[in-house]
Amino acid sequence: MDFKQLGLTNDLLEAVRAMGFTEPTPIQREAIPYVLDGRDVIGQAQTGTGKTAAFGIPMVEKVDPNANQWPQGLVITPTRELAVQVSAELNGIGKFKGIRAVAVYGGESIDKQIRSFKRRPHIITATPGRLLDHLERGGLHLDAVRIVVLDEADEMLNMGFIDDIKTILSRVPKSRQTLLFSATMPDAIRKLAERFMTAPAEVKIKAKTLTVDKIDQHFIELKEWQKLDVFTRLLDIQQPERAIVFGRTKRRVDELATALRKLGYPAKGLHGDLTQNRRDQVMDDFKNHRVKILVATDVAARGLDIEDVTHVYNFDLPQDPESYVHRIGRTGRAGKRGEAVTFVTPPERPHLYTIEKAIKRKIARMAIPTREEASEARRQRAVEALVAKANGPVEAHYHQLAEDLLHRHDPVQLVSAALKMITHEPDIRPIRLTEEKPLQVKQNIPKRRSAGRRSHAVRGKADERRRTRREKAWNRK
Repeated sequence: MDFKQLGLTNDLLEAVRAMGFTEPTPIQREAIPYVLDGRDVIGQAQTGTGKTAAFGIPMVEKVDPNANQWPQGLVITPTRELAVQVSAELNGIGKFKGIRAVAVYGGESIDKQIRSFKRRPHIITATPGRLLDHLERGGLHLDAVRIVVLDEADEMLNMGFIDDIKTILSRVPKSRQTLLFSATMPDAIRKLAERFMTAPAEVKIKAKTLTVDKIDQHFIELKEWQKLDVFTRLLDIQQPERAIVFGRTKRRVDELATALRKLGYPAKGLHGDLTQNRRDQVMDDFKNHRVKILVATDVAARGLDIEDVTHVYNFDLPQDPESYVHRIGRTGRAGKRGEAVTFVTPPERPHLYTIEKAIKRKIARMAIPTREEASEARRQRAVEALVAKANGPVEAHYHQLAEDLLHRHDPVQLVSAALKMITHEPDIRPIRLTEEKPLQVKQNIPKRRSAGRRSHAVRGKADERRRTRREKAWNRK
């Protein structure tokens, strides 16, 4: 099946061709006809399977470029990066039809966004908080909205936006068409759909596992203090062309990115406390290969669509299986293979089992790489770089220098020295990261019946012991 068979107009067909889409993905093939028919749709598919175009193409098709009222379409996303990304894709899809989309998000001047409304955009993509700000200020009204999309709905739930979503949906005409797209479908999202959607068609792209088959998944069990050393060895051995490294906290991201730069690895950090200009600069450096390693929190990296991410590293174990799926989904896209490596400390093994059970797949154990393996990998790359340079064009004056050197020195000694010079030797300065507490899996312990006064006294003493331990721990910080 091609896009023409889906019944798209010529403007849309020309746009998808210009964007490089050759044939619809499974989620697009199944969802687009429902949306064009006016049905509410719940779409569930793996990360990186084309969900944005699955709602973006029919949304642009249904928007009237000549209508006086605006906006006609609304896309709600969990993060500013995703709002910008979706807006850019919608503008590409609507290029030949004359449809304009504007992104609205926190961290950017609200006055600048208000000025953008003067162009009367047909579609707005927005994060919940900033969208509510505009609604409360009265500069934006949703009376003309015909179609609403909740994108990455499960992440909006995880980030605590569910009440904001309910407020926004209550201010959109009930005659609207509602689309909900998500990688996973928790009960709370299902209940949201039941409340705000009308007889939705469900499109679920089944897979053997919740994670993309083309991603090789491994874990390394190690101590918390070993992580940085082991990670740099992995970088030396695997040599990722472009990698995303996930840390649990903003502090972790800042410390790890700084440590990697000190050790000679091109890395930058991304988290929610950065200004928008700084975030844009980091992403521009990463997309244009000026930086090979992006260290990020879950929230900052959610929805990033970057080509050719070869490796994902979970420096810290994610909080839940859904986060694991979304993290590693940054690689293994567009039919290419990807590699995902997760660090697990001994207390976190039960949490790893929970992830394996959820994704219905065993994650293979990887041995801790040795320092010698890392050193050998660095030396081998130096050899490859030298040979590649020798096989390419070399200026004549270098030939003369080489001949003079060979007359005065042993050839083997010269080549050995050259290899040593171009071998990246890691900085051996000791760098310590602030340790993160291991994740704990909640245990379902059955309640015991009261044993009267004695059990009450025992519980009181236990509570007192816990308070004392907490106070001592706090004083040590």
